[in-house]
Amino acid sequence: MDPMRRSPSPCSSRPSSPRTPPCKMLGYVGIEAVLDQLKIKAMKMGFEFNIMVVGQSGLGKSTMVYTLFKSKMWKSTIPGLGMPTPQTLKLQSVTHVIEEKGVKLKLTVTDTPGFGDQINNDKCWDPILGYINEQYERYLQEEILITRQRHIPDTRVHCCVYFVPPTGHCLRPLDIEFLQRLCRTVNVVLVIARADSLTIEEREAFRRRIQHNLRTHCIDVYPQKCFDEDINDRILNSKIRDRIPFAVVGADQEHLVNGRCVLGRKTKWGIIEVENLAHCEFPLLRDLLIRSHLQDLKDITHNVHYENYRVCRLNESHLLPRGPGWVNLTQAPAGPPATPRPSKVRHQVQDDSKDDEEY
Repeated sequence: MDPMRRSPSPCSSRPSSPRTPPCKMLGYVGIEAVLDQLKIKAMKMGFEFNIMVVGQSGLGKSTMVYTLFKSKMWKSTIPGLGMPTPQTLKLQSVTHVIEEKGVKLKLTVTDTPGFGDQINNDKCWDPILGYINEQYERYLQEEILITRQRHIPDTRVHCCVYFVPPTGHCLRPLDIEFLQRLCRTVNVVLVIARADSLTIEEREAFRRRIQHNLRTHCIDVYPQKCFDEDINDRILNSKIRDRIPFAVVGADQEHLVNGRCVLGRKTKWGIIEVENLAHCEFPLLRDLLIRSHLQDLKDITHNVHYENYRVCRLNESHLLPRGPGWVNLTQAPAGPPATPRPSKVRHQVQDDSKDDEEY
């Protein structure tokens, strides 16, 4: 369902609108207790968040995940005895349950070792796009069953963090080709990896070049302007869009600075504090992924990207529902479906929901 559509007001038979005055209450009812009920239920069920990290080897993807969630997702290897560079792209997924102050988060991190490390990187993005569409297909196959689970396991990728190497020039042709396809399938957040290798001036110039590349090649990364629901979202997301890509630094060791322990990287000239905005923009990335936009990432994944896939699959199956029951979909095609642009998604999803209501 389109998140912009609103349900009718319980106090009036007319649909709610900005001009509809609120219903005058004559006494205390206790409506705000609904928030407590939702909180209790959500804490019992827990939350799911699936994130994918994409980038070349050596850009600090695993270290960044540790810095974000303060937990080791992969077993570290002994220095000098690390695994050799894979000859082909292989996807690795690890799931952990993280608990903080009674809130449980089932976190699944998918790494893409071998991406962009080969001499011939032609269509090296196919396994990544195939994996994302495979998770959509699994969710769709569970959703169309007559007797389905009360809670469908959600393995869909909610966010893809794309690591740009700190070259200081602009996006590479490989990055442009892949991002044009990836942004149509999943929420993409761009970061400049190992930003401590650039000066402040080089970092800002690199950011402006990347933003120019995104506008020139019509690459719409998260948060997209077309999904801003109100003025508050527009103001907040505009500030975020001005800082994308985030210049981040990851670290997995604590150091003592002025009597306090901080995460950082120790160098000859001092310690780069990860959570210090004067040193890097990691706090902005953490706030975006966890503290302010985590639920929005999940909502856009379900209401936009998954609905795009669902509409394409139903159109391909030639078995659109004519009544109660389920759709016998054929196996998903090998290649990713032709997904429409996000600006047209809402109209397609709305039309599909109208068809379902007619039947």
